[in-house]
Amino acid sequence: MIFTITELEHHPILFDVVYQPGEIELPEELRQVGGLHVEGSAELLKNTLGEIRLRGHVKVEIEAACDRCLEPAKVPVDSDFDLFYRPLEKVDTHGEIHLEEGEIDISFYEGDSVALREVLREFVLLSLPMRTVCSEECRGLCPVCGENRNLKPCGCTVAPKDERWAGLKSLEL
Repeated sequence: MIFTITELEHHPILFDVVYQPGEIELPEELRQVGGLHVEGSAELLKNTLGEIRLRGHVKVEIEAACDRCLEPAKVPVDSDFDLFYRPLEKVDTHGEIHLEEGEIDISFYEGDSVALREVLREFVLLSLPMRTVCSEECRGLCPVCGENRNLKPCGCTVAPKDERWAGLKSLEL
């Protein structure tokens, strides 16, 4: 679904769409489980030069490897969104561009349209946690043998500490 300026000039657009796995391109380490359901509206804001507002709700389950044990971990994304998009202005500068305080939360689009798939891809990726775990109780992998400690204890002993760092223990923070 693509929202064009021409269409939005006449009326806001309501949407209720389900994207099946593979329809929205995700990094290879992530997998969409089931459909991605999104509903909401797109509107062209009055008194602006092409600023589009997208708001609604997205619900999907993403599967990624647990950062502790590498087993599959499901991460639900069930969230409202309220996003603003401005046309990208061509600036002939090779340095940094100064953003005003309110512009940090605004994204930009090229041409005369915004693609809902790209909006959702960006929103889902930014909604994922920095660290993915299968459960808070996950014991992870053994640093010696690599055995998954959630499945069975391995019996490995932790390597002796490197005494060259012993002097740092006495330092106070």
